[in-house]
Amino acid sequence: MASVEEKLLTILFEEVVPAQGCTEPIAIAYTAAKAREILDEPIERVEVRISGNMIKNVKSVVVPNSGGMVGIETSVAMGLIAGDSKKDLMVISDIDADEMQHVKVFLERKVIEVLHVESDAKLYVEIKVFSKSHWVSVEIKHTHTNITRILKDGELILDRPCNDADFNSSFEDREVLSIAVIYETAQTIDLSKIRPLFLKVIELNSRIAHEGLEGHYGVNIGKIICDNIKKGFYGNDVRNRAAAFASAGSDARMSGCALPVMTTSGSGNQGMTSSLALIEYANVLHVNEEKLLRALFFSHLATVHIKSNVGRLSAYCGVICSAAAVSGALAFLNDESLEVVSHSIGNTLGDVSGIICDGAKSSCAMKIATTLYAAFDAYMLASAGRFLQGGDGIIAHDIEKTLKNIGALSQDGMYITDKVIIDIMSKNHAKR
Repeated sequence: MASVEEKLLTILFEEVVPAQGCTEPIAIAYTAAKAREILDEPIERVEVRISGNMIKNVKSVVVPNSGGMVGIETSVAMGLIAGDSKKDLMVISDIDADEMQHVKVFLERKVIEVLHVESDAKLYVEIKVFSKSHWVSVEIKHTHTNITRILKDGELILDRPCNDADFNSSFEDREVLSIAVIYETAQTIDLSKIRPLFLKVIELNSRIAHEGLEGHYGVNIGKIICDNIKKGFYGNDVRNRAAAFASAGSDARMSGCALPVMTTSGSGNQGMTSSLALIEYANVLHVNEEKLLRALFFSHLATVHIKSNVGRLSAYCGVICSAAAVSGALAFLNDESLEVVSHSIGNTLGDVSGIICDGAKSSCAMKIATTLYAAFDAYMLASAGRFLQGGDGIIAHDIEKTLKNIGALSQDGMYITDKVIIDIMSKNHAKR
């Protein structure tokens, strides 16, 4: 039987993976590529059945390597024309200009039909491709590359049951996770087991953050915070610099920058939030590599733990989960007790849990900045012995019960909120 540490490492390597572009359009491209590879014939038409949450997260975000194009049809066409499913979330990383011309020609044929379907799985895509003589259907559920069913001409090629109530059913059991277990393991784990992964996190996520600081992407909040630090409007302190660095990565990524990032819980924004603020904190305050790597281990697994309660896609903004984890990691970096770590997380969740997810787009970078400012404040309060009291609002007397409350809030309490957001976005799209 695997030890607790071995289980945590399995979860870590399942969840912290490279991806190019926002993971929802990439998941669609991945599904389309898989369907084309199995059909292996010229495609006459395509049917896409997709959940509302997927529509929400694909509608406004730029698909990387597309030349500024957005949308489900673009993602499907790029996967069909040039996708390689063996690359998982890097499926369209090698598409070139000539192939994009073929994508545009394919889109001009108007052969892709998109249907919004009601599904208990908030992350749901089925793509059905037709040649003149055959058809193939590929379905994913719950996670971005989790293929649950493949059909060819009605014959079942793959059937992998996936319980709609458990989006992690194909992964290591998340029940092993708790803030206490993550905290204790982060202190003792052999760094050789995690150093290669987190050096890659530091390399890739820092690269796109620097790109966001130097280029013109989205609302450019990261760059503008830095500009205002230079002007003296903001102080040149670690809190401002950390928020700028993390949000700059999202500025670039949501606007179609082709640089890959290391994701967490299926999200590049969560991966960048979980890492970049801590990387900049360590840079400014000259934190040694060992402490940074252990803090990154804590922040990523704490993000996974909090997000496992929330669900893969939700009306509850996912970067709240990562920012709360960062708050705990800041306490961890400063050798605080488990109690202070837990209160830091609780303070963050009690502060910013009202932020909604209304799809992947430029405002994600603003939400990263907002939640990270809250994370620093939350740790500052906890370190001074000030924390939100159990029984006040959604905060419980125990951090694990608080996380369960967050899960109930996001999955049950925000169920209608999610539907209203999707309806509003659909109407806005129809008027364009």
